[in-house]
Amino acid sequence: MTIGCPKEIKTREYRVGLTPSNVKEYVNHGHKVFIEATAGDGSGFSDEEYKQAGAVIADKKKVFEADMIIKVKEPVESEYEYYREGQILYTYLHLAADEKLTKMLLAKKIKSIAYETMLDAQNKLPCLTPMSAIAGRLSVQEAAKYLEKAYGGAGILLGGVPGVPKANVVILGAGVVGINAAQIAMGMGADVSIVDVNLNALSQIDQMFAMRIKTYVSSRATLESLYATADVVIGGVLIPGAKAPKLLTKADLPNMKNGSVIVDVAIDQGGCFETSKATTHDDPIFIIDNVVHYCVANMPGAVSRTSTLALTNATTPYGVLLADKGVEAGCKENRTLLTGLNTYNGKITFKAVAEAFGSEYVDPTTLI
Repeated sequence: MTIGCPKEIKTREYRVGLTPSNVKEYVNHGHKVFIEATAGDGSGFSDEEYKQAGAVIADKKKVFEADMIIKVKEPVESEYEYYREGQILYTYLHLAADEKLTKMLLAKKIKSIAYETMLDAQNKLPCLTPMSAIAGRLSVQEAAKYLEKAYGGAGILLGGVPGVPKANVVILGAGVVGINAAQIAMGMGADVSIVDVNLNALSQIDQMFAMRIKTYVSSRATLESLYATADVVIGGVLIPGAKAPKLLTKADLPNMKNGSVIVDVAIDQGGCFETSKATTHDDPIFIIDNVVHYCVANMPGAVSRTSTLALTNATTPYGVLLADKGVEAGCKENRTLLTGLNTYNGKITFKAVAEAFGSEYVDPTTLI
């Protein structure tokens, strides 16, 4: 099979879908790999390194002629023209928040497998977890920065100093994002609270952090109370493949502290704050009702070397299987690949995506 890895063109996206080491893995399995020129520069991988690993360096048009396209971020509109009918696309997609992209994949009968919906035997998300961990950790770094007065924040140091109160950090969701955000927030000395609907998850938080973090079962009254005293709110709630629930509303903002910061890690899935809109690393924040919103849609792209290595460690074994077997045999053999299948030959094969647009869902097992 021919494999194409294009350069990411989303604003300030420096990650790349394959490293030279990954290329060598595909080549050793008998596949031919095309890498777009300079695709790896942002993550510190040169064209020469890719050549030495066995890749062919090519222009964008040639890369997109491949049987299977491996990316990091979802295709943007300027790339739609390069895709052709029947191609395999293996990348993050977040389709429930992007109807235009969904329609393109359906129209071109793309066989798309989304990293963010792939479930392993333990019902974990192996290809989403590394980026969620990085985004969770980054969310606290960014919140600490934008609490500074120069950016519109309240001028609060996250960990305070002796005799001065620490910042109150409220984390929505006790999953991978929430745990990693809590680790960094605690490490920086903040007072941390985590909210979730899952008592088992909250129990694990208690054990993991030796009861040094306040845990709350999510309810509207609890959220309103926490928002009123929060200096930082981090939204890390995930429903795999579906739009994120709106847990912080526009009506909540006037009751929050002036200069508080909210970080929407769920923005790729539509965001879990009602007032969220996707921003970029070039222009990461906006302010509504004196509350600073940070909603960068590709947060891990800021630490591209770490992110690329962490992501490709997770995606490459499944990608090689997909290339070796093809979509049909690969999905029959491996449940994780099957759960990642979002579109196939013009049909939506992931229920939450179909529900997001009121479209027909087709069970993938009936198609492959």
